Amino acid sequence: MSIVLKHAKIYTGDAVIPDGYIRFDQQIEAVGPVADYRPLPADDLHVVTGQTIVPGFIDVHSHGGYGYDSMDGDPDQIDKMVNQMVHEGITSLFPTTMTQSNEAIDHAMRGIAVAAERNPIIQGVHLEGPFIAAIFKGAQPEKYIKDPDTALLERWNQLSGHRVKLITYAPEDAGAAAFESYCLANGIVPSVGHSNATREQLLESRATHVTHLYNAQRGLRHREPGVTGHAMLEDNLYCEIICDGFHIVPDMIKLAYEQKGPHRLELVTDSMRAKGMPEGVSELGGQKVIVKDRQARLESGNLAGSVLRYDEAFRNVIAFTGCDVNAAVQMSAVNQAEEFGLTQKGKLQVGRDADLNLMTSDLHLTATYSLGRKFSTD
Repeated sequence: MSIVLKHAKIYTGDAVIPDGYIRFDQQIEAVGPVADYRPLPADDLHVVTGQTIVPGFIDVHSHGGYGYDSMDGDPDQIDKMVNQMVHEGITSLFPTTMTQSNEAIDHAMRGIAVAAERNPIIQGVHLEGPFIAAIFKGAQPEKYIKDPDTALLERWNQLSGHRVKLITYAPEDAGAAAFESYCLANGIVPSVGHSNATREQLLESRATHVTHLYNAQRGLRHREPGVTGHAMLEDNLYCEIICDGFHIVPDMIKLAYEQKGPHRLELVTDSMRAKGMPEGVSELGGQKVIVKDRQARLESGNLAGSVLRYDEAFRNVIAFTGCDVNAAVQMSAVNQAEEFGLTQKGKLQVGRDADLNLMTSDLHLTATYSLGRKFSTD
């Protein structure tokens, strides 16, 4: 039995089909204009006139949500967390760690590895810290910060089942050159973040990604471009962007979009445990977090991740920049799949995984399909 969704506006990641259909089981079997549709006996047909279909979202930076955190290291809880995130349109996820003790990161890596064996939505791991700059620690506990350590990175990669695909580090720190060599030899994307690096230092770095552009990094100044200026100037760099309107005001999101364009920006949530939970007191890395007015902050006032849903980020980037849905698809799925070699993800093409979002004409989710399995929105 194959599901067929018919009479939708379909954004494939390559093209727009104004009145289209898509047939899929676990993988996509056909996609095209309705005029090309030929019914098959096993079709489970659904007419979705007026709705929009886009590729499933890929979040490469999310610590947690719905009461769970990747650092808890409990495979059952990580599995539950991931399955909750599907309801916001995420069909591929990199559970993200944070700066903690070596033992705590060991535990998280083991837990994520077990969860990934049972849940194919987990497509990699993002190791954020502990190899960062204290001056831009953000919500990362300072006492666990250390210089880049290749042996530690190798240990954590092994514990994760060689699933580390992205690492946030400060390339100005001692040991960064050897660290970058290990990353590039092992399929790990080196990302500058929580960094005080200058433009001159970054020109010597081999980082190809920037963690949460603007946030927790040396900013753009008229005599020193810093991390933010370097990100804007280098066309090859992919840049994450947290599109909640709090981490970055809409005008600065628009500036990044106009400078970088849709082919080098990636929407991330940087969400934490409190996402999807009532406002009040929560926790991140053993630190008290207060969630109020849709913002998560430490007692110091520092933002501590977000409570942003990915489908909200998708709508926000369109509202903040004036971009079209095609560009939002590029920033929510296509770029991530291309950067991280997720060849079965990111586009609605025959033979790729049936990861897709069904949305109303005003881009509110009605259902998500992950490997053809339907998750209805509540």
